[in-house]
Amino acid sequence: MEAAEKLSVTVTPAMARMIREKVEDGSFGSASEVIHAALRAFQREEEEHAERMASIRARVKASLEDPRPSVPVEEVDARLRELFAQRTKGAGGSPTDDSNDPS
Repeated sequence: MEAAEKLSVTVTPAMARMIREKVEDGSFGSASEVIHAALRAFQREEEEHAERMASIRARVKASLEDPRPSVPVEEVDARLRELFAQRTKGAGGSPTDDSNDPS
């Protein structure tokens, strides 16, 4: 076990009240134990965040390195409009009026 280092920490009145309540209700043996638990939770959260960010970075990198050709936005828009028109007709409705569409 590492040697302990004593630190002085200032907390808000609400935090101090919560710490005291946790000790008084028997959840923890001391204020230090409450702080230790909070710091362990913070450390886990930071590690999970770092893992999520590494995963996102890896997916972005893989996407940028993807050798497949990209599809122009105009082609995607046209495909989506056609798909929407087909679905709308198939559902018994009529496609929306695109006369106000600026594109």
